[in-house]
Amino acid sequence: MPETPEPPKPPDPSRPRTDLRHGALGTADISFFVVSAAAPLTVMAGVAPVAILLGGIGAPAGYLLAGLTLAVFAVGFTTMSRHVRSAGAFYAYIARGLGKRVGIGAALLALVGYNGMEIGVYGLLGTTTADTARSLAGLDVPWLPVSLAGLGLVWYGGFRSIDFGAKLLGVLLVAETGILVLLAAGVLLEGGAHGLSAGSFAPGAVLVPGTAAVLAFAFAAFTGFESTVIYRREARDPDRTIPRATYIAVAFLGLFYAFIVWTVIQAFGSGEVITAATEDPAGLFFTAITTYVGPWAADLMHVFIVTSVIASLLAFHNAINRYALALAEEGVLPAALGRIHPRHGSPYLAGLAQTVLGAVIVLGFALAGADPYQQLLLWVNTPGMIGLMALMLLAAIAVPVYFRRVRHGEGPWRTLVAPVTAAVLLAVAICLVVSKVGLFTMASTTVNTLLVALVPAVFLAGLVLAQRLKTRRPEVYARFAEEPANPRADAQLQAQADPQTHPQTHPQGEEPPCPLPTPSSPEPESAPSTPPAPRPAR
Repeated sequence: MPETPEPPKPPDPSRPRTDLRHGALGTADISFFVVSAAAPLTVMAGVAPVAILLGGIGAPAGYLLAGLTLAVFAVGFTTMSRHVRSAGAFYAYIARGLGKRVGIGAALLALVGYNGMEIGVYGLLGTTTADTARSLAGLDVPWLPVSLAGLGLVWYGGFRSIDFGAKLLGVLLVAETGILVLLAAGVLLEGGAHGLSAGSFAPGAVLVPGTAAVLAFAFAAFTGFESTVIYRREARDPDRTIPRATYIAVAFLGLFYAFIVWTVIQAFGSGEVITAATEDPAGLFFTAITTYVGPWAADLMHVFIVTSVIASLLAFHNAINRYALALAEEGVLPAALGRIHPRHGSPYLAGLAQTVLGAVIVLGFALAGADPYQQLLLWVNTPGMIGLMALMLLAAIAVPVYFRRVRHGEGPWRTLVAPVTAAVLLAVAICLVVSKVGLFTMASTTVNTLLVALVPAVFLAGLVLAQRLKTRRPEVYARFAEEPANPRADAQLQAQADPQTHPQTHPQGEEPPCPLPTPSSPEPESAPSTPPAPRPAR
């Protein structure tokens, strides 16, 4: 008579943590991360005046069009997230659709792109803090100590647990969006300068030559929304949480941006707003909120712009750490970067490495006498932005290719029509951004050419790295972006990580399934029992 196996012992909560905090993030938490990365207040007060100056009163429609494009992209993107469980997100999707070589190229591009989007913003932190100190207290604060202090603050936020970061970002996001809602309420209650008008959305206002430039700025304003999938391992019910957070982020940003820009146009009047933006673009929002709410609100806006930048830095820092963690677990980056803090459940060594890299670049620009805004921010940020848009394009292309190879129950809208449409629209968006790159960098043609060329150069370097891995470390290349075979690994890992939140339950006398030793890309219980057809290594 066979022995009845003993019931499994629950994991000891006192044992050191060896993985991320599974089940720590809900839909709202992930939405806070990705919307904070976009820095809505900074985008509105710092960039929207230029969009109005270039596109006229039709500028709000540009943000709606960009949001619609990215919503179409999100259809295939989130569908892919239900079938590819890797923590590598962008690079994993691209590898599964377009092959391992392209996936490794995308992984390197993702690392450089996200680092560019974050590290350049330390220059913005220094300048906005200096401007705020000057405006509120008449103090002359040097930018470099502020940027270095910001590096330490952001490192600490990433070092702590992911739910701590989500709560902090939630508070900061409410503050920065709240001040913009206050401005909008003041304008609406007063009826604007000459009454409220919907002329911004009329075809005659939208179909003007400057709309192309507005679209370029609008696409840049959404950067970071796609990072929802990076938090898959820490999400509660990721098959539902990730798509919901993605759609919420895109819808909120698109509607909120368009609404706020429209209200500022109403604040000055359709005939006067261009003149106001020309005379003082940096002060457009501050003048509006002073007029319709009061000087105290303008002071708050100065402070909240600084916290908005900090929130954006922390959101990107967390995203970078999780990419580095995934690549360390893949064997592409040093294994040490894959270590998890035993108490906080954070990829703390990846965060430390990213902070050191940021400090080196910030200090390098400072020693060279570079301007923190025009050079550190714009020159580092711009190739990062273009790189992330290129990743979205590759991911959109990868979706229909992947679903042609595997058995699935998804409809053609999600697996073919939406991703192909998104690929075309994203290709157009990238062309717009590249053609208007001088508006982003304020640099010479030579500098602009080098900044744009950096993106394909990094991708090509990734292809070279892929070939080296295939030749010298074939085992690493072979398992890159692969899925584990155990479809119940996700539930097992969540139960091990947090037994109180995810208790393990098994029928009496049934042996619990053995969890996989590598947690990088577990499949949930809802995964199809029939695995995808094998594809040849590339």
